[in-house]
Amino acid sequence: MREINVSEITQIVKDMCISANYRLSSDMQKALDKAEKDEDSELGKKIFAQLQENLQIAENEQIPICQDTGMAVFFFKVGQDVHFVGGNLNDAINEGVRQGYTKGYLRKSVVSDPLIRENTGDNTPAVIHYDIVAGDKVTITCAPKGFGSENMSRVFMLKPADGEEGVKAAVVRAVRDAGPNACPPMVVGVGIGGTFEKCAEMAKEALTRPVGEHSDIEYVREMEEEILDLINLTGIGPAGLGGKITALAVNINTYATHIAGLPVAVNICCHVNRHVTKTI
Repeated sequence: MREINVSEITQIVKDMCISANYRLSSDMQKALDKAEKDEDSELGKKIFAQLQENLQIAENEQIPICQDTGMAVFFFKVGQDVHFVGGNLNDAINEGVRQGYTKGYLRKSVVSDPLIRENTGDNTPAVIHYDIVAGDKVTITCAPKGFGSENMSRVFMLKPADGEEGVKAAVVRAVRDAGPNACPPMVVGVGIGGTFEKCAEMAKEALTRPVGEHSDIEYVREMEEEILDLINLTGIGPAGLGGKITALAVNINTYATHIAGLPVAVNICCHVNRHVTKTI
């Protein structure tokens, strides 16, 4: 049994919160570079140039790449042979968020109650998803999520008879409804199957898959490519001002489901699509 002191988790979470908000991940930078070259619209090209300039300013001045530094979302894949010591794991994660958002001068956007709306002052609590896996390693993914794009996300409880075409139509409909509000060019995470809550979690996690990496399942990979093409035919374009590139990627996760249902979640993320992963 491997022991990990939760103080180590706090330090890692603090650093990840800052890193994810200050620097675009390499996969997203590569996707933006390619999209800028592929965009045909002159206005679209100007938008891409402005986005690239913004990223460079953030790098040079060590400031957040977006003013909405998001609600901290974490995916923990915990080896079953790991024993955490030194305190409560949830508390340690939230302490890392508190330190990261304070030290990094990141905007605190979390309220303690959805209706009373009193700001917690330190961007806690985080949203934490756990998955118990084999081994003695812990893989941590930090994905701060801004709410301009989060608010555009959807869950569709389709009928099994809707099939693949119904799924494609639902995803494209969600993107059309989002229009410029999701700060395109966007990345679209899709969860298919499971239950109401499972498909939403899968869609969120799909956003953390590196752009350019497709599903291992052949028909799912084909759907990812086809839906991306359909989205880019909408003409929404960069910043919603028209153009060829509306989305940079469509990532789909699937899971078993009930014979009577076909749940589909669409979680949209803006052009920064912040995510960083570390294994200890």
